[in-house]
Amino acid sequence: MINRHFIGLLLSCLFSVVITTGAEALDAQAYLDQGNAAFNASKYDEAIQLYGKAISASPDFTDAYYNRGLAYYKRGRYSEAVTDFTKVLDVNPKLTDVYYNRGLANFKKGHQEKAIEDYTKALSLNSSLAEAYLNRGIAYAYSGQYDEAIDDYNKAIIVKPNYEAAYFNRGVAYVRKAAADFSKVCTMGNQAACENLKQISD
Repeated sequence: MINRHFIGLLLSCLFSVVITTGAEALDAQAYLDQGNAAFNASKYDEAIQLYGKAISASPDFTDAYYNRGLAYYKRGRYSEAVTDFTKVLDVNPKLTDVYYNRGLANFKKGHQEKAIEDYTKALSLNSSLAEAYLNRGIAYAYSGQYDEAIDDYNKAIIVKPNYEAAYFNRGVAYVRKAAADFSKVCTMGNQAACENLKQISD
């Protein structure tokens, strides 16, 4: 079974297969199953081809788009992943996991604002998704918004009290926020701030 979340943090099963009829649907399902087998064997290029065949057989087969998006992500083809995840959301805009995974892909593309929007949408559908708080916090931190990042790490810890990654990233955010503050005061001639900045840098 393919993991719907795949940053090493959250795992869950695929959402249910779209029900269609006719020979095309049978072909699409067969290609999807073969693609899933290839994906689970880490043969992502082969999986992408098979999911493409499933889509050709059944153009509205959202499971194939979703799974191909996951395979694209695994291959580092983040733009294609975003396109496939968006195709799924155009059909069903209520899928938490798809927003979350599109957020991951947008983050990898360097589109922090879009990633934040996706994580925010995922959280509006499931406010208990600690991983979305964590990753939104990371996106905020990359944007230099350390207060927002710390707030998200706090929320992740509330949902998941022993969340090591949230504690670690919160610590990093505190240090970076402190460094920014010390740097600003150091330029004003405050020697103590300069010394503290040096200690942080060391």
